[in-house]
Amino acid sequence: MTDAEAFEMDALWSDFHSAVNMTSQELAAWLRVSSAGEDAERLPERAGPERGRGVLSILRKRQMDLTDADIDLMREVVETVSSEREAGPRETRPEPDWRYQLMSLGHDPLRAG
Repeated sequence: MTDAEAFEMDALWSDFHSAVNMTSQELAAWLRVSSAGEDAERLPERAGPERGRGVLSILRKRQMDLTDADIDLMREVVETVSSEREAGPRETRPEPDWRYQLMSLGHDPLRAG
């Protein structure tokens, strides 16, 4: 890895952890609650949307253990959180749905200052 690539990775790591403002424990609990039902109770590791489970997996890793898929997801999450925060709740995505979508990515907009 070149110095430029290492610098870019450090910046992405920082941006991701700024966008994802929930702990891994909070996100895991939210994913279980948001997809509550018999299947979720039997398979808690499969609770919530795939992207949310991916974010949870990244939160539990060290930067040096990231895969290319993790890096792609990190970029996607940073972009999604940024664009959704800018757009805010709207008629097509009212506040509860908007907040819950972001929380499924590990971002609780009520915490952002």
